[in-house]
Amino acid sequence: MALPKSDLAELRRAKALLENPGIAAKLSSLVGSPVERGLKMLPAKVRSGVHRATEAALMKALDVAVTSLGIGTGARPSRDRLHKIAAAASGAAGGALGLAALTWELPISTTLMLRSIADIAAAEGENPRHIETKLACLTVFALGSTRSDRDDAAESGYFAARAALASAVSEAAKHLAEKGLSKGGAPALVRLVSLIGARFGIVVSEKAAAQAVPILGAAGGALINTIFIGHYQDMARGHFIVRRLEKIHGAEPVKLAYEKL
Repeated sequence: MALPKSDLAELRRAKALLENPGIAAKLSSLVGSPVERGLKMLPAKVRSGVHRATEAALMKALDVAVTSLGIGTGARPSRDRLHKIAAAASGAAGGALGLAALTWELPISTTLMLRSIADIAAAEGENPRHIETKLACLTVFALGSTRSDRDDAAESGYFAARAALASAVSEAAKHLAEKGLSKGGAPALVRLVSLIGARFGIVVSEKAAAQAVPILGAAGGALINTIFIGHYQDMARGHFIVRRLEKIHGAEPVKLAYEKL
């Protein structure tokens, strides 16, 4: 079944957002040197710290998603700029203190991004009060690091990331529906956070490498966080456009149309 022209245009917009240049390229234009080079220079202790901070931030985001996400949201335009300003303020505080601030700044910026993602989901017709939507918001953090210059098919990026998470999302949704967060260390939740963290951690490491440039300071930290949240706002917009079209036309027709664009 062919999608109408208007929906194909929406899908084309979604694909442009989801397949856009990775955050490393965006950060490199800010710091003036390839972020990949900075990644190689990060001490092993910092890299392990990034991993721990990422897992902690995602567990906090999961808690926020289940307990409070969706309160006060509704069918209206998303407030992307407001959330960027809040993220920039968090980044400025963290940038003034350097990499040492990552452990407390990342949970704050991740929670801000999650609320912005939920705002975008609501604007695209989702209900962030539903467990399925809450987890769909959380999985956006796994979409920001799926593309590389070697990828030459859509299947290697967006839809592959969704497929890789599908089983874990289903198990987590079942657990949350039956038991909520009463057993926060449940294997289903830990597995989901671990899978998302493996992808989100790549982007967080790129962010840390950019923040390691000594001349940036508070202003640089604000800019980095603005790029950081903007990247995931793009991922969220593309993701929830695709989900909206899937509800209208079915998952397979939308996927086939996406791959042909």
